[in-house]
Amino acid sequence: MTTRIDLIRHGEPEGGRRYRGHGVDDPLSARGWEQMWKAVEALDSWDLVISSPMRRCREFAQALAERRGIEWRTEPDFKEVGFGVWEGRAHEELPAGEHAAFLADPVHRRPPGAESLEAFAARVRSSFDAWCARSTGQRVLIVAHAGVIRAVVGHVLRADPMAWYRLRVNYAALSRIRVGNEGPVLVRHNCRLNASGQDVGERLP
Repeated sequence: MTTRIDLIRHGEPEGGRRYRGHGVDDPLSARGWEQMWKAVEALDSWDLVISSPMRRCREFAQALAERRGIEWRTEPDFKEVGFGVWEGRAHEELPAGEHAAFLADPVHRRPPGAESLEAFAARVRSSFDAWCARSTGQRVLIVAHAGVIRAVVGHVLRADPMAWYRLRVNYAALSRIRVGNEGPVLVRHNCRLNASGQDVGERLP
């Protein structure tokens, strides 16, 4: 049996653009809620919703599940990667040299106190594989973060973490993975889907 896993990044949070790992728990902004409802309006075929425990994911996942009558669960391991001392800080508030070094090499030039990518990848990979195994034949939606989606796609593609940061993950954009006899296969990434599962070509900033 084929399992379908859809992943959606949360919408725009309150507080503007800043580093949010799992140390800052901002809720969605009004625009973020609009982005999320628009992203799922044509899709209604999930059996299970799984969410990061962070508010910007969890509150929408619960609202969607209750509106559609779908079972939902939180998964602590799908929280965002920790950004250490950069948590809650806007890009322009960071030391220019440190920030430039991170952007050039996000694998080896991590913020002070940040969660290691090895530990982050291990927790995301382990939980993703476990949910795939226990959800055989189901249609699952995971509401999570850009970092988590990059880690899952990287796991599916067997890509080195340095390649993760070449993946764009927009607010409220969807990725789709099918899991069958050949294992997990990425079939869509960073898109909007219609009811037939086709990319409608819309992108969000």
